[in-house]
Amino acid sequence: MSVINIEEPNVVIREKRLGTINAFTGTASEIVQKSEAGTLKDAKRKFSQCLGCNAQQAFCQLSMIKDVAVINHAPIGCAGEFSDFNFTFRVEQEKRNLPEDIGRYFSTNIQEKDTVFGATKKLEETIHIAYERVKPRAIFVTTSCASGIIGEDIESVVEKASKELGIPVVTCSCEGFRSKVWTTGFDAAYHTVLRGIVKPPTKKTNKINVVNFWGSHVFDEIFERFGYEAQYIMPFASIEELEHCSEAAATIHICPSLSTYMGAGLSQLYDVPEITAPPAYGIDGTDGWLRALGKVLGKEDVAEELIREGHEKYVPEINKLKERFKGKRAYVTAGAAHGQALIHLLRELGFDVVGASVFHHDPIYDSGDRNMDVLAHAVSTYGDVKDYRVCNKQSCELVNALIRSKPDFIMARHGGMTLWGAKLGIPTLLIGDEQFGIGYKGALNYARRIDETLDSIEFIKNFSKHASNPYTEWWLTQEPGYFQNGGKGCGCREGA
Repeated sequence: MSVINIEEPNVVIREKRLGTINAFTGTASEIVQKSEAGTLKDAKRKFSQCLGCNAQQAFCQLSMIKDVAVINHAPIGCAGEFSDFNFTFRVEQEKRNLPEDIGRYFSTNIQEKDTVFGATKKLEETIHIAYERVKPRAIFVTTSCASGIIGEDIESVVEKASKELGIPVVTCSCEGFRSKVWTTGFDAAYHTVLRGIVKPPTKKTNKINVVNFWGSHVFDEIFERFGYEAQYIMPFASIEELEHCSEAAATIHICPSLSTYMGAGLSQLYDVPEITAPPAYGIDGTDGWLRALGKVLGKEDVAEELIREGHEKYVPEINKLKERFKGKRAYVTAGAAHGQALIHLLRELGFDVVGASVFHHDPIYDSGDRNMDVLAHAVSTYGDVKDYRVCNKQSCELVNALIRSKPDFIMARHGGMTLWGAKLGIPTLLIGDEQFGIGYKGALNYARRIDETLDSIEFIKNFSKHASNPYTEWWLTQEPGYFQNGGKGCGCREGA
């Protein structure tokens, strides 16, 4: 179990805190065994086609809190994601019947001269401008590579501003170069909220924290059966709700890769129980998750009732669709825990999962509880995945892996990866809403969508005949892990 220390302004990066890696080639059982033994090693790449950024992931979580302003202490180029998240913010507000609002995002626009003479004066001015314009309940200051390199004393600026304005002004240290694992940015955002916003509890409520992105509110009905209310954090939460999330009855995860830090922080600091079962994907996964939730809430009878009802209502149709998937080969590309949950779901639906490319791998989560190991659960329940890769969105590796594994179907989590299925003539399903697959109804949702996707095979094959491939014949003859460990492949099987 990692120790959450909110006295420190910076979160400990995942590489140090959890032993997280970005590159691996082997089998799913191998990576599970090495994770449990503490012998897992990262394979270095001598070439990377693209990378994510910690700052973007931190902004992803902080930007959609309802009544805050976010100041990006960075060059203006780092503000590129402002438009993306502002669009998402407005669309998701409409879905939830919330009053439409635009994101309150500001940039200090660090320029070349500021890297010589400093930019703290700009930051001070921007904080006051943001306060006067939008009157936020809190202000978050996200850092950047530029502000980190020149060694800006941001803490003193935000402490002074917080006293002057009478609201929390908190630094989120998320410089892109701090960590090679971009999910450290999520941790930085949660660390910021835990140290600057969340208050010690004065009572206990009947709310359950759902740490999520901005998925649909599928937990409302489930929790109501237990006599509890869902509280979705952090997107679309208010500062007041975040201040009191320490009073919740429990915290659940829709994806442990996303929320491992927040769940453990609320547990360690304020004794909020954390549901450490794998997320409710698939019939077996939902059974286990409901039983874990029922145990924590002291309502095992309600859990068993929901399990019985779910099996009666959804499993017969799922079983009918499973007949259509027999003999089909599937490939998964997604974030770590979410991708591992999809492996579990596809196996349960009858697919042979011939390979997976996940974006990083956490050998353990912050809770330290091995019950949360989604991949270990999938392997022990449904067997090994022979071609399991940790591949942080390296499209070149994904293309080679797909050509070799020859799947009939691809399940993808991120839009930038789906085009390769179309180019190669493989039906590909993209699901952006993580909650779409939660529970028994979620398993049926996926089964139906997969069935529809497989029906597109003729269109996809025709499309692929007219699609171009940017990779040379030389690259397509190499092993997908060619650029790992100086061109020798992963090396994980020989060494660690």
